[in-house]
Formats: sequence, C-alpha cells, structure tokens
Amino acid sequence: MTSVEDALQLTRSGSKFAPLVAPRATRVTPHDAAAPRVSATLERRQQWERRYRLRLNLTDSAVIAAVAALTALIQLSLIGTATDVILRGAILLVATLYVMLAALNTRSAAIIGSGATEYRRVAHAGGLAFGVVAIVGILMEWEGLRPLLVIALPTGMLGLLVARWSWRRWLQRQRLGGAYVSRTLVVGATEDVEYVINSLRTSGENGYFVVGTTLLDRNANHIVVGETQYTVVGNVTTVAAAAAQLGADTIIVASRPDGDADFVKHLSWQLEGTAAELVLSSRLTDVAGPRISLRQVDGLPLLQVRIPTYEGGVHLLKRALDIAVSALALIAIGTVTPVIALLIKLDAPGPVFFRQERVGRDGRTFRMVKFRSMKTDAEQQLASLKEQNQGAGLLFKMKNDPRVTRVGKVLRKLSLDELPQFWNVLTGDMSVVGPRPPLPSEVTAYDGTVFRRLYIKPGITGLWQVSGRSDLSWDESVRLDLQYVENWSVMNDLQIMFRTAQAMVRPSGAY
Repeated sequence: MTSVEDALQLTRSGSKFAPLVAPRATRVTPHDAAAPRVSATLERRQQWERRYRLRLNLTDSAVIAAVAALTALIQLSLIGTATDVILRGAILLVATLYVMLAALNTRSAAIIGSGATEYRRVAHAGGLAFGVVAIVGILMEWEGLRPLLVIALPTGMLGLLVARWSWRRWLQRQRLGGAYVSRTLVVGATEDVEYVINSLRTSGENGYFVVGTTLLDRNANHIVVGETQYTVVGNVTTVAAAAAQLGADTIIVASRPDGDADFVKHLSWQLEGTAAELVLSSRLTDVAGPRISLRQVDGLPLLQVRIPTYEGGVHLLKRALDIAVSALALIAIGTVTPVIALLIKLDAPGPVFFRQERVGRDGRTFRMVKFRSMKTDAEQQLASLKEQNQGAGLLFKMKNDPRVTRVGKVLRKLSLDELPQFWNVLTGDMSVVGPRPPLPSEVTAYDGTVFRRLYIKPGITGLWQVSGRSDLSWDESVRLDLQYVENWSVMNDLQIMFRTAQAMVRPSGAY
C-alpha cells in the first residue's frame, strides 16, 4: 500500500498495521487530508451570524460618520476651524474608532447579544480611541484637537452603545420568536440535563433553543422539564449522530460519563464541520461565573476562580456611585413627594412614611423608610393572615393583601413606595443595587449559605427586583442574591438600574 489515500483509509479503519508515516515520494496536500465538510446546519448558523454582524457593521459606520459630520459642523459654524483641520480630524476620528471596534472584536459571534461583555468591549474601544487621538494630536501638534476629544469621541461612544443596545433588544425579540437561535442538544446525566434546561428556559432571549437531549445514565424516549417534553436521542457513543439528526448546531455537555476522561475531546473531533459550539456546563458558574477564567500551564488547561473580596477601592467606587445617584434621585423625589403624601393622607389615616427595622451589611440593623402603602394596623393583622401566605420561603406575600390601601396598591405596582429608600442610600445604610433588605425575623432563620447575602449592603433594587420579584421561588431569590454579592460590578449595577426603570414601566411580580 503506497498511496496516501490508502494509508489514511487504514488509519481511519483502526487497523494496527496502518502506516504512521506517508512515503517520502508522496506530498500530503490539504485535499488529501479530507478536511471535514461544513454541514447544512452549521452553514445556516454561520449565515445568520454573518447577517447580524453586517447589520452591526453598517450601524457602527453610520454612527461614526454621523458623529464626524456633527463635529465638523460644530467646528465650522461655531468655532471657525479651517477646512483642512476639520477634514484631518474627521479622518482620524473615523479611522481610529473603526479600527478599535474591529481590533477588540466587538462584533464577534461569541458575544452576540451577550449584553455586558459587548458593551464593555465597545466602551474599551472608545477609551482606546480617545487615547490614540490624544497622543497623535499632541505628537503632531494638531490644531482643532479639543472638539474631537470633548465632543466627538464621547458622543460617538454613547451613540455606539445605544445602537448596540437597540440591536440587542431586536435580537432578543427575534429569539423569543424562534429566529436567530442556536439549536441545542443537551448531553449528560438526567439531573444535570434538567438543571441546564431549566436555566435556559428562564432566559430564552439568550438564544439557546433546546431541540433534544442525550441521556448518559438511563434509557428513555423523552424527559419532561416544567411543562415541556424533550425528545431523548442517541446514547453516549452516538452524540454527534444525534446532533446531526436533530439539526443541532450547539451541544451543551451538562456532565460526562464516569470513567471517560477523554469524552469531551473525542466529541469535539466528531463535531468538526457539523456544529458551531461545544459548551461545557458547570454548576460552579451558577454563582462564580464572572470570576472564572481559563489559564494554560504547560499545555494543562486550568479553570481559575478568583476569590471575591468585600473591601477595597472597587467598593469605594460603588459608594461614590450610590452617593451620586441617590443625591440626584432625592432632588426629583422631592418634587413628587407632596402629591404622593396628599394621596396617602386622603386614602387612609396615618403617617405618610413607614419605617421598619431591617438588617444591613454584616448583620447591623437600620430603620428603612418607605411611603406607607398599608393600613396602620398591618403588623397586628399579620398573624391572622399567615396561613394565606403566597410568598417564597421566609417571605410573606399576598397578591390581594387586605392590609394594602387603594393608593398603596398603585404605589407598589409602580414601586413608588420604595423611593424614600434613596435617603437610606445617601446615609450609607443601603446601596442603590444589592440584595433585598431582610427583616430580623428572616435573618434568624438563615443558614450559613443564605447569610452571605449580608456581606454587602442591601439595595433598593437588584437581580431579584428585575427577574420576577415575588413570582420567584425562595431558592431562586437566594441564588440571584448570592450571584450578585460575589460578582457585582459597576457595569452590572448600571444595567440593573436601567432594567429597574423598565420594570417600573412594565411591572411584573409586584404586589
């Protein structure tokens, strides 16, 4: 046997006599190696990714061009800058911003619709562009540099972020309708598969559409998660074939078979040319996700988990953001307080404000203030209503609580009753974003895990507030609070504030 084709055929067939080295007289070419062909499923995935990246590309170009034209108009009409200076500045602005957006992979398929990651890359691109323009202008002693730095780049970065947000919202709507999604096969033991599917079901806008499962621990025709039935296809040895049968372009490995350390490696080889993503799921990422990074040490991949800290400069930055936001909010709240106070007084006798002891950071108590939304004897009525509790875990909630006043129902629905809590933020007892402030009676029932919610200040809003509020289970509320406590960032805080404003307009789970 002398041909390369015959040697490759023997190697693929698993023969122990397969030649290990091709004959010297024969050259191996890419055609001889028979690279995996791209499947129709993968091609469809690549097509919609290319279309979406093209939309981002065109939008970025339009925003940058509009900002350059606006800056040029300002320079020409108000500042009186020379035409050649304006043209030179416009070219520098357009080229620098566009190159930085491309260099930082702001349109990468890996971050399509990811939110914080995408916004962070765009912001970094704008910051680098600012630095490049400043350095070039200073070294070249260019005139007319100030308008570019003061007007063009900040406006351009804001415009790019707004455009990306708009496209992300559009993409989420498309995905909820079944378009622009990754057809997903979930592989693993039954319990792990159900856990992954449950997580994906609560965030359908993220683009993973489960089309089937492969169970590694038992035989079944289907499994039921929630109210949905999912087909079970294949087994531990036929995962790639199952993915092809279902037209799946993404395979999520929820767990691997016992005793098969190379399962993921061999599966990745089998999926070459037929799928776009092989995703490994780990329950470690449930709380520690943003603190996880991959590091290579002499070819050994290590999964690093950064230990969270609850002191230091980054927390001073959070406090500075709290002071700025609460001070501005209290100015606006002061204008509507007289109207709300009058409505509360006319609806039911009693004080305008309701003060209640809550537990803050490290177990310290404070007096939280809210607009009163209940009758004055609400605490006395609580014991008789305990059996009608519709809340989760330690929380007491009723959708039609008889203690809530007519005005109180409106205030709660729109979250207006919580506005005075900005005073608690300004005085340092609370933060704008954080876990829900618990009652002392709740804290005494906490176990060691739940107590971690008290490692940082409680917040007016948080992941719990924007993810369903009272409709969440107790375990889900705790998970979201712990996730926030250990992984918060200023960018995430800003996102949660924005989502809170949306939730106030379209309330869900508020009663």
